Amino acid sequence: MLHGCKMWYKTNQSVDYMNGLSSWNEESRVQGSSNLSILTETGVQQAEKCRKALASIHFDQCFSSPISRAKCLEAVDSRQIYLKEYITWREDPSNFIVNGVYPARKLWEMANEAWKEILFMPGDHFLAVAHKSMLRALICTALELDPERFRAINVNNGGICVFNFNKRGEAMLQSLNMTAHMYSDHIYLY
Repeated sequence: MLHGCKMWYKTNQSVDYMNGLSSWNEESRVQGSSNLSILTETGVQQAEKCRKALASIHFDQCFSSPISRAKCLEAVDSRQIYLKEYITWREDPSNFIVNGVYPARKLWEMANEAWKEILFMPGDHFLAVAHKSMLRALICTALELDPERFRAINVNNGGICVFNFNKRGEAMLQSLNMTAHMYSDHIYLY
């Protein structure tokens, strides 16, 4: 597996991320890759607060997930019916397997591919809007953390993270999980 930063060669690039509360977050459902869950009113408000907080920043490219949300498996049911699998997902996500697929490892592959696509695009400032697990994978791969570190990073709904990339293509975390805009009319100017 490629570890992201070794592939990126643009200078003064920055990437910001955000995500918002979905209907399945409220129901404690596990989310994945279908279009069944939607942003709640709170999620819409969080997204709007992020939009306002970032309104003064010009983005050369914007990237977003093509899906709205995901799997129909309530956390309560998963704990009761699939206890062993649930424990593995919570405690050892890189070794969690479903139908022959390791979801956390797959996220790392997708994140590395996304970084290549994002950072080889023309421009210097990018915005990426994605789901929490993908955001975790993007952050971890940029920092060269392996899938075993999946839960080392948490991103709050509406939280914004910022990376800068030096001329050697190395990721430098500028801000992690900024949420001032969720509680005030804070506007970011960088």
